[in-house]
Amino acid sequence: MTHRTSKRAALLVSAASCVLASVAQAQTPAAQDPVATVDEVVVTGSRTAQRSRLETASPVDVLTDEQITQAAAVGGELGYALQVLAPSFNFPRQSNSGPADVVRAAQLRGLSPDQTLVLVNGRRRHTTAIVNLESKIGKGTTPVDFNAIPASAVGRIEILRDGAGAQYGSDAIAGVVNVRLNDSRVTGGRFSATYGAHVTDFEPFDDEITDGETLVLTGDYGWGLDGGGFFRFGGEHKTREETERGGPGVLPFFEDQTADNLALEGQSLFRAGDPEVEQLSGWFNTEVPLSERSSLYAFGTFDDREGRGTGFFRFPDSSGNIRDIYPDGYRPITVVDSTDVQLAGGWRTVAAGWDLDLGLNYGVSEYDFGLENSLNASLGAASPTSFDLGDYRTDLLAANLDVTRGFAVSGLASPVSVAAGLEVRRETFETGAGDPACYAAGPLTDRPANSQAAPGLRPEDTVDIDRDVWGAYVEVSADLTDRLFVDASAPFEDYSDFGDAVAGKLAARYALTDAVALRGSVSNSFRAPSLSQTGFQSAVSDRGAGGALVTVRTVPPGSAIGQALGAEPLQAEESLSFTGGVVFNLGTNLSLTIDAHRVDVDDRITLSRRVEGDDVATFIEAQTGIAGVTAVNLFTNAVDTRTEGVDVVASWRTDLAGGLLSLQGAYSWAETEIRSVDAPSAQFQSLGFGTDLIGLEERNTLEDAAPKSKVSLAADWTRGPLRLSSRITHYGETTRVFDFGGGFAPAQTYGAETQVDVEAEYDFGESYSVAVGANNLLDEYPDESSADIGYFGNFPYDVLSPIGFNGRYVYARVTARF
Repeated sequence: MTHRTSKRAALLVSAASCVLASVAQAQTPAAQDPVATVDEVVVTGSRTAQRSRLETASPVDVLTDEQITQAAAVGGELGYALQVLAPSFNFPRQSNSGPADVVRAAQLRGLSPDQTLVLVNGRRRHTTAIVNLESKIGKGTTPVDFNAIPASAVGRIEILRDGAGAQYGSDAIAGVVNVRLNDSRVTGGRFSATYGAHVTDFEPFDDEITDGETLVLTGDYGWGLDGGGFFRFGGEHKTREETERGGPGVLPFFEDQTADNLALEGQSLFRAGDPEVEQLSGWFNTEVPLSERSSLYAFGTFDDREGRGTGFFRFPDSSGNIRDIYPDGYRPITVVDSTDVQLAGGWRTVAAGWDLDLGLNYGVSEYDFGLENSLNASLGAASPTSFDLGDYRTDLLAANLDVTRGFAVSGLASPVSVAAGLEVRRETFETGAGDPACYAAGPLTDRPANSQAAPGLRPEDTVDIDRDVWGAYVEVSADLTDRLFVDASAPFEDYSDFGDAVAGKLAARYALTDAVALRGSVSNSFRAPSLSQTGFQSAVSDRGAGGALVTVRTVPPGSAIGQALGAEPLQAEESLSFTGGVVFNLGTNLSLTIDAHRVDVDDRITLSRRVEGDDVATFIEAQTGIAGVTAVNLFTNAVDTRTEGVDVVASWRTDLAGGLLSLQGAYSWAETEIRSVDAPSAQFQSLGFGTDLIGLEERNTLEDAAPKSKVSLAADWTRGPLRLSSRITHYGETTRVFDFGGGFAPAQTYGAETQVDVEAEYDFGESYSVAVGANNLLDEYPDESSADIGYFGNFPYDVLSPIGFNGRYVYARVTARF
């Protein structure tokens, strides 16, 4: 156990002791909050009147804390729980992808990760500081890190599946995920321990494997306050061991065919799998009444995480190895150390008939990126074997004033609800350079001049940029008749670096009968480029022509290299969204919703295709004086896309065999097509890369890399102290394309996969419960990759399939309630 591990464990034990001591002194017995009904009131989707899930004008999914606790059993990940529970949410795993191994990007409705707005208790969540450059889904984005929000802190989650830029501001093209922290007024707490591991039959080696052992400890406590207030707090500690799913590969043809290199064929040299992770998280949520009409509130989350992934194996006689240091070759270890904090607070009151909410919200994400078990081959035997590759930080500070009021209007079925507000926020993004040794050009000129697996940030790559944003919105809604509800909203936002924009949304719901209603909306939204997309630049190691490793520089359009290539300045993305659906509310125990959508995005921000080769290096050096740049990606607004889809969600409850049976079914389909691509600059074309600015790989990312469909059927049966649950999830096919240059662009479509999850839980009185379960019970894997796609057999399974590449996971959970 490391010193850091010991310190964290000591902190956790100390905190747990304090909680247990408080519990022992408590005189008020704990009670359980009532179970949420299928028609519970939601707050996401409208800033005016709160309506039930089946009465909203736009589709909203509601996930309860019980559902999240069960679904997060695999690794304690909130992001994974959302993928399992939400019909249109995708959260693929990554491997050998640098920081993306630890910070994974999520998709909503098949759109980009940075086109989903994430809220916590209704306040904007900050994005991560890491720019995903080596992932497949979300490449070039800085998404929100869902796994930095403790799953045990969640009271419920509301997912708005509709364009909402006109209601919540930019970044809400795909929709909104509103995470509401536990706000129970019940005095008491709970402590749980969950232990699990992957127990699987790994066919490439015909071997039974047990790995990925995970221990998650969670605790929380809280109490009600006079006047209806509350205070709750809690923490989590998680340790997860790595998984190993590398295959029996052969020596790549571009490596030296020496005896020592060939002797390693058939071994598992390249690790594919989940990284090793250690994580400590905490949270609190409170509201303190000042009077009958006024209260103070505050909440916060904290997450500290260290993850250890890996890069590609370097063979003994590789140009990237020094045999005096690693006589048998080596596999670099990438290390990500992250700290993520959100703090918010405010004052709610009533003045002159208006409900006022004045709040302040701050979020920060910090990442230190490093390497172990690596070297800079150009330095020879003098090279260090560990490196600090650089650090990243992003901050968000926002102040909000929101007001709401109802006005009685003659002739209408309900008062007119009016909401209006102002927001001022400041966003910053900065990076720091790594060790000089990670990018130094040493005396061995025939060897690569950077640390292997990731070169690190150079001083000239670092940035420190910021912008100010202010905005205002107004939203008006009312029941015009007993059957027709209408909601209209419009915001204005002004960016100090991109100017201003106006959006609008009109949504309506019409009840044909008491049981059947139609609903729909039309809206436009925009998303300004993130600060990282306008200013970030770095270099990474990736597969180039023929599959060999090359150093690829990613640059913003305004950089010297971007200008030399004729890149245009980035503009804001603009979208036009339509939804339409039907709601069947067939009593308190049965409901069905069907919603279709179309989202057109113009000037979508993506990474360009990679330009590489000796001609590129010569051109860039001649134009900028920067030497040794043989491959380049840059950010561009080149693409217009259209995403179309449909979501079907059904719920049914009935008595069965002396217990209560709850059934839920969901179907989601979304398909993205590229409508047009801008022609590249003359400078770009002069290098011989044709007229396609984004290339085959980025087309594949946008159109076919994510599954187009997902079907899930869930059943939960409760009788007295026993609860049995199961879920069957069917994921659609995915397609992977690599473009290695020279016309060599292998592609493979992976077939649909079905996953079965089960859990049984038994309550021993009101204080204790024990649960056992399995995810992917039938031990399913994706189709095996072809040799061209699977890097000569070293990566037998691709990361694209949501079913993952780790096989069956079994676990047990013990919970104590006080």
